[in-house]
Amino acid sequence: MRADAVRRLGRGAAGAGVVVTLAVAGWLVWLLPGPQMAAVFGFGPVDGVVSVHKCYEATDAEGYATGTDCTGWYTPRRSGEEQGREIVLDTAGDTYRFGTDVEVRTARGRAYELSGSAVFNFSTATGLLLVPFLTLASWLFSCARHGRVEDGELYFLAAMAGLLAAIVLGAVAGMAVGIGTFIF
Repeated sequence: MRADAVRRLGRGAAGAGVVVTLAVAGWLVWLLPGPQMAAVFGFGPVDGVVSVHKCYEATDAEGYATGTDCTGWYTPRRSGEEQGREIVLDTAGDTYRFGTDVEVRTARGRAYELSGSAVFNFSTATGLLLVPFLTLASWLFSCARHGRVEDGELYFLAAMAGLLAAIVLGAVAGMAVGIGTFIF
């Protein structure tokens, strides 16, 4: 009788762990790469136009190339928004010449447009963020379903394969978008 109660308690705790793990994963995706991904993929109307001043090869904190960034003057599309200002067009789709107008969406003080490098950056970041949480949630679900602590070796291997798949799928998506924006 007592072992059965402990097993039910363990199942409930593992089930609650699944829900909490998935909630934390969703919250982190919404918090970290979510707004930028929404801007890159074009959810919502265009926020405004950037008149490009200059473009340059951007680097991350370690000095690795992250794509082309452009600086320019941002003019909002809707009246009543803040006045125009200097802005960075993050991971631009092309190296634009001075004075080129680019329709953009904004997120966290930067401008974004659909580009292959932006899709690669943000979809890979999302995948790398989600894979560990989804692996943990699936392990907890298996523990809850069987009523005992499951061996985690296969889940670890699945996580490693998932991380590699996130990078590969991000690269494929980025290349597809890059080719599509080049053709159209």
